[in-house]
Amino acid sequence: MADVRLKFQDGEQVLLVDQRGKRHLIFLRKSEAFHSDRGWISHDAIIGQPKGTLVRSSLGLRYLALRPTLAEYVLEMPRGAQVIYPKDLAMILFWADIYPGCRVLEAGMGSGALTLALLRAVGAEGRVVSYESREEFARRALANIHTRMGEVTNLVVRFTAIEDGVRDEEPVDRVLLDLPEPWKLVEAVAAVLRPGGIFLSYLPTIIQSHQLVETLRRCPAFSLIETFETLFRPWNIDGQSVRPFHRMVAHTGFITVARRVVPVDREPAPAVVEPAEPE
Repeated sequence: MADVRLKFQDGEQVLLVDQRGKRHLIFLRKSEAFHSDRGWISHDAIIGQPKGTLVRSSLGLRYLALRPTLAEYVLEMPRGAQVIYPKDLAMILFWADIYPGCRVLEAGMGSGALTLALLRAVGAEGRVVSYESREEFARRALANIHTRMGEVTNLVVRFTAIEDGVRDEEPVDRVLLDLPEPWKLVEAVAAVLRPGGIFLSYLPTIIQSHQLVETLRRCPAFSLIETFETLFRPWNIDGQSVRPFHRMVAHTGFITVARRVVPVDREPAPAVVEPAEPE
């Protein structure tokens, strides 16, 4: 018996990609149709078909019907704030070492891109506690999360600024900040981040990153501080034509990571050597 999950269902989200590579993210509804400048497609022609199938518009043009990946969904979903690009999300998950069962403290939900990635990475046994002081952003992020994942049980959203509640949090394994002035929170998050845990911040400018790094270096609770950015350059490979694309996703943000360590209060006193007794 064929697995129905491999076929498109009524109410499911589908990504339609035309021959030009243009993408359309839609919900399938019985008896409805998708319209574009390249004709229309009945949703009924997609429902019940295998994922990854080709369908034709009323003008005879081909569309590829796919279930969107998380990266594709993030780029196409409604936005209340600028999203973190997939190239940075991938680096954040790896460099912050997010794992199943991990407990993560996040601040700055934006449109929910990072929260989505974290929820999937920590799994059902993990937990994401997210602070967002702008309620309109939080509502948009939650709508995007529910659209993609349905009801989630491993997310707690606090509709307040992180500085107002972080000191009351239970210990966490990771702290991820997407805020304009994270250096103001270094001491506070050190108090809830478990020894050996990872602190990560995402910032748009190197001036902000510099101020954060200097603050982290002055804090004895953090060590192994690094800052980097990622550049994503696609290549066109078509027969003998092999060249980089004319456009690339270059700078989007700087990532700073640091490890939570157990600070040494003071240097141990040197051992006192008693003089030998004369014979």
